[in-house]
Amino acid sequence: MGRKVLQSTDRRSGRSSWSFASDREISGKITAERTPGGQRRYDLSALLPDKFSIDSPTRRTVAYARVASHDQSADLERQQQALELYCAKQGWTFSVVADLGSGMNDHKRGLKQLLRDLIAGDIGRLVIAHKDRLLRFGAELVFAICEAKQVKVVILNHDPGPQDCP
Repeated sequence: MGRKVLQSTDRRSGRSSWSFASDREISGKITAERTPGGQRRYDLSALLPDKFSIDSPTRRTVAYARVASHDQSADLERQQQALELYCAKQGWTFSVVADLGSGMNDHKRGLKQLLRDLIAGDIGRLVIAHKDRLLRFGAELVFAICEAKQVKVVILNHDPGPQDCP
């Protein structure tokens, strides 16, 4: 889990996040990790568990399925069933987003909504059947957003290789 330095100011109270966090550190509610330069690093999931925990009730699991054309609608159905079965076996509450369109572009309603939700921090886990189900080119960018937002990516048919994704 990534640790971040809090340096913003609360607009309502005027107190800095530093003050907010250090008060909790002194009271023993959280712990800080010190860098060699003496800065404190706090685990945001300890400070704001509703926003930064994968299993938070406000962060949901989304399964994403995509095929390129209407001719592959049976494959889309199979992908959805596989994703639903996997998520259900894990005991996760989830939703399935299905898109029909080429992986060569981002002109898909479901993908656009998925990206908006990822950036907003509403998703804690993303489940896909294959790495290329997001996009043929640019999937690494989506995975980088997931990493930055601490979203766990689960790839069901994962082919490990030199370009393994998180």
